[in-house]
Formats: sequence, structure tokens, C-alpha cells
Amino acid sequence: MKKILVIRNDKIGDFMLAWPAFAMLKESLPEAEITALVPSYTKALAALCPSIDKVLVDCGKDADKLRKKELVTTIKANDFDASICLFSNSYNATLVWKAGIPFRLAPATKISQLLYNHRITQRRSQSAKPEYEYNLDLVRAFLAKIGVEAKEPSAPYLAFPTSEQAAQKTKLAHALAIDEKTPWLYVHAGSGGSANNLSLMQYADLVAGICKKTKVEVVLTAGPGEAKKAAELQALLSIKGIDSVVYDKNDGLQDFTCSIACADAFIAGSTGPLHIAATLDVPTIGFFPAKRSATPLRWRPINSDGHHLAFSPPTDKDKNVAADMSKIHIRAILPDVNAFLARLMES
Repeated sequence: MKKILVIRNDKIGDFMLAWPAFAMLKESLPEAEITALVPSYTKALAALCPSIDKVLVDCGKDADKLRKKELVTTIKANDFDASICLFSNSYNATLVWKAGIPFRLAPATKISQLLYNHRITQRRSQSAKPEYEYNLDLVRAFLAKIGVEAKEPSAPYLAFPTSEQAAQKTKLAHALAIDEKTPWLYVHAGSGGSANNLSLMQYADLVAGICKKTKVEVVLTAGPGEAKKAAELQALLSIKGIDSVVYDKNDGLQDFTCSIACADAFIAGSTGPLHIAATLDVPTIGFFPAKRSATPLRWRPINSDGHHLAFSPPTDKDKNVAADMSKIHIRAILPDVNAFLARLMES
């Protein structure tokens, strides 16, 4: 297999959870050309991935017929030997089938599975393992089918050159007027509409509890449309006597990713930025609903062992209760949070 197309064309967090799968594929088949099909908003991240050789931008299932036809033509022109759909739906299945890719592997999902000639039963709806493990299982199956031994990857899956990261940290320190030598704690209170999250007051109580134990520079990150929320959290922290800065302006997703690499720890809900931080193996503290489709297990970030701490509401048969993030009591979790951060700061 010389040319392989890997499709993960959904949200940022989902794409970041595919990086171990890309790494396994590249490490196991170093001579193969790995192309990723992604939406336009993850193109910049795909370009950073050391395990991806080429990037194709997906026009999306809602595009007009002409653009979809052009995409099929482009895929055909690349003459791929195989495709691996890490995320399968009727749109993706039709795409690789129309492109005539000889070896088409994907999860066995609904009627669309008939358009693949290699199918792997996964039952992701059971959420029995992390999403990134489901992705790895597909690559393992692909490698087994072509008679290649799988090489297991390890974190971090992305690292910036030391000089580049140092320059970024100095730039941020000047722009935000914070101390380079004090540990930087990033807090991302936005959710991007992708998952339930803590309230701003919960975040304020959490950060205040951390600052009582550990001296840190508190950086409140914000994505598009989230600056107001970050400013509101800054105001709540100020009332509690906690200084913080808002980081809501950057030079694009690659620049933002390099800025995340400068953090000593990253706190957020189950969002894209949390998963970007994990890809860099920046220690993460994540907050997740307890409902089966969104648990800390299913959406566990790809940090190395010991670099991730997760919390969720108490498990309950009532989905509304399981998704009620107000059930996470900050005072109760603070000892674990502070112990986690203290261990990291000391190492």
C-alpha cells in the first residue's frame, strides 16, 4: 500500500483523537503516503501533524453537487490504494465508493457499510473504550489485513521545536504581561457548543482554590465568539482577588496550538482545545458529562499516563442528571486537583 486516504471529517476534538491512529499508520508503514481528508476548519491542524503527508479539504455533505463531484474527481486523481474511514456515515461511504478506491475499510455502521469492502464491527455506541482506541483498532485491523505488524505509538503526538516554543512563550509573556518563570495555568471556559461544561462560577471557585495552594499565572483562553465568556470569568476571579489575563487573539489555529504548548496545565470541558493540549501532552484537567455517549472514558484525551485528570457528575440512569455539570462539587474535587498540579509542578 503506497497511498492511503484516512478520513476524519468531523469536529476538532474528534480529529485530535485520531492522531494516535495516524501515528500508528505512519510508524508501521513509513514509506506510505498518508493523506487526510478533513474539513476546512481542521486543515491547519492536519498540516501540523507529523504523521500526515498530504491534506485534502472536504467540501462537506451539505455542499452542492458540483463541489462534491469535484472532490470525487480529486480523490480519483490521487489514485489511492486504500481508504480508512475513522468516522463512517453515508456521505463518507459514498465518497470513497464513487472514487473507486480498491481497498475501503470502515466501521460496520448501518446500511452505508455495504459500500465498503472491508468492515470492522465496533459498537461505539456502547462507549466501552476511548474514542482514540476505536480509531487505533481500525488501523490495527487494516494493517493485519495487509500483513503488516502494527507499531504502537506513544505521546506526545505533536511537539514544536524548542526554539519556536520558547519564542512563542516570550511573545505571549510580553503581550499578556505575565511572568515567563511562573507556571502558566490555562483555563478554557467555552464549549464551542460541543459538550456540557462547568458554569463560570464553578470555574471561578476552582481557579481560586488552585491559587490558594499554587502560584500560577492564570490565562483564560477563548475561541471565536467566546471572548465575552472569558471576560466574565475574569471579572468573577477579580472579585475573589485572583489576577488573570484573557487570551482571545491569535494568528490562527497553528499559532493558538503553539501557545497551548506553552502552558504548564490546561483546564477545560470536553472541547477541541482540551484535545489539542493533550496532543501536545500538556497536562489536562477535563470535565465531562456522565451520560454514556460523553463519559470521561469515551472522550479521554490522548495524554500520556499521569498527565490527565477527569471529573464528571455522579452516574445516574436519568440522562438529565448525568449531564448536569452543577453536580460536580468544586470543594470536593479541589484536593485531587491540587495534588495533581503539585505533582506536575514538582517534576
